Amino acid sequence: MTARRSSSPKDAPRILARSGSQLGIRRLRWTLVVFLAIVLVSVGKLVEIQVVNAEEYAESGVRQRARTVDLPATRGRIYDRDGDVLATSVEAATVYADPRVFQPSSTSDGTPVPAGADADEVATSLASVLEHDEATIRERLVDDDRHFVYLGRQLDHAVGDAVRDLDLPGVGVLAEPRRVYPSGPLGAQIVGFTGIDGEGLQGLESRYDQVLAGHPGMLALERAPGGLDIASGVREVIEPEVGTDLVLTLDREIQHAAEHAAQRAMDEHEARGASVLVQDVQTGEVLGMASVPGHDPNELSETDDRTTWRNRAVTDVFEPGSTQKALTVAAAIEEGLVDQATTFEVADAIDVHGSRFTDVTEHADEVWTVSEIMERSSNVGTIQIAQELGDEDLERYLRAFGYGTTSGLGFPGESSGLLMPHDQWWGTSLPTIAIGQGVGVTLMQLSSAYTTIASGGTAIEPTLVRGTVGDDGRLTPAAGGDPRQVVSADTAEQLARMLEDAVIGEHGTGGHAQVPGYRVAGKTGTARKPNDGERGYSDEYVATFVGFAPVDAPRLVVSVMVDEPTPIYGGTVAAPVFSEVMEASLRALRIPADSAGQDLSQAMLEAQQRVESADEDETDDEPDGEHTTDAP
Repeated sequence: MTARRSSSPKDAPRILARSGSQLGIRRLRWTLVVFLAIVLVSVGKLVEIQVVNAEEYAESGVRQRARTVDLPATRGRIYDRDGDVLATSVEAATVYADPRVFQPSSTSDGTPVPAGADADEVATSLASVLEHDEATIRERLVDDDRHFVYLGRQLDHAVGDAVRDLDLPGVGVLAEPRRVYPSGPLGAQIVGFTGIDGEGLQGLESRYDQVLAGHPGMLALERAPGGLDIASGVREVIEPEVGTDLVLTLDREIQHAAEHAAQRAMDEHEARGASVLVQDVQTGEVLGMASVPGHDPNELSETDDRTTWRNRAVTDVFEPGSTQKALTVAAAIEEGLVDQATTFEVADAIDVHGSRFTDVTEHADEVWTVSEIMERSSNVGTIQIAQELGDEDLERYLRAFGYGTTSGLGFPGESSGLLMPHDQWWGTSLPTIAIGQGVGVTLMQLSSAYTTIASGGTAIEPTLVRGTVGDDGRLTPAAGGDPRQVVSADTAEQLARMLEDAVIGEHGTGGHAQVPGYRVAGKTGTARKPNDGERGYSDEYVATFVGFAPVDAPRLVVSVMVDEPTPIYGGTVAAPVFSEVMEASLRALRIPADSAGQDLSQAMLEAQQRVESADEDETDDEPDGEHTTDAP
């Protein structure tokens, strides 16, 4: 057994020295470990920044310095058919600011950066130039959430020049296009208008927004952390691309005549509104489309009555009244059931499915030809013709004429009207629809139907846009629909002669529609308006007239609708508007007068006689016969 050796006091220093040396070595090792860890973390971070995520950090650095501003494109112009400008863009001044300039900040290493300018001083300088109060401007200058704010848009050049002369830090001026309408209210509901950012909001500005808009450009520049421009920094401009021009079918002179006549009719007859449409028989082109009341797109405001923006000729639906009778008769002729000489024994009333339909004027039972039924606008005679035709065929022909579907014009908000399928008709639907009640149409649909008659029975899709003009200055025609035969040329010719008698015949209701020097064919309509949201009819009426001229070689169809006039009669209210617009349109297109047409003195004499006769007795102009059934 070995005895334990005990340490003596003289060995203690050696033991303490050895322990201290080991402790120092351990500390050194831990220091090296920590240092190596720091080096590895630093190297790793450098690798991450410079290798792994180099692109991301580079982009972040660019984002801190770089700023981009969108440069709006100049919209294409809108022209009428003769090249007169209806909508264009002019260069205006837009004032903007960078709110960062007015706020203190710091660099990436934490160094404080004072604000580049005083918001109060800048707001005071801008207030009088921009005609805004200082508080409003200052509020926008210190907007924390954005790097770009508008202080004023689409201002006059003089304002922009004045702001540039102030040379204020953080404030700049851009050239921005502003939409203007040189013709003011002319064609306003058709052309439409744009918003402050240049996007199309109404009318053709909206429908062809992508064509007109072009492509925006961009301004790229570098700025210091405080938001001030770097003088030697990058400044790049990508120019915007100008939009494509649009050429309409509208004729400025005809459009003016239509709007003037519609406004006069509305004023004289204290009407709620009026629409006039002029259509080229040979091409289907819309030469004029007026809706009143109207508006000036150059002076829009939040308080405007937005109903004045509506293009009533394509959006408003009404019952066509007696203008419908021409289509009912055309269908029966085309089916070989009648011709213009076919006779019917016509009483002054007829009972159908428990309801009584009457002619306007009481008369004894008389034998009338189909032509006389049309001239006299007989409800009873038209219903008898429709009974020969039947529900299914009447609906089929009305749809062929364009009822129940949009016209193909492609206008925003265009209505398809109202025509129920015949299998949903009830006992009184056939007689009701035959005389133009219980069915709803737009003025565009009614015009297209009469254009079909005037063109020899061929339906031509209406157009409002002739085409587009690109950078090469060439017109690219717009695509059109294929023509289709609705009724034969013989049917259309018979109908034209009957419609002429409805204007010039002894018992015709359209005498006020005559045009000096031209033979005219057409039909009046006076229809009671259905109640809104409930069955039955109101006490208000719609007065209409639709016709074409010259009869032997039709060139134009003019359609008129006057909403809630006083008096209510189509022959008194709408027919004179037709005459005025048709005459102006024929003259504008230099269409020769008919050799068989009336001379001016004869026309004036007969017109005066008609007026005197109307003053004594307006029975020929009274609304269509009433019946006991409710409106659908």
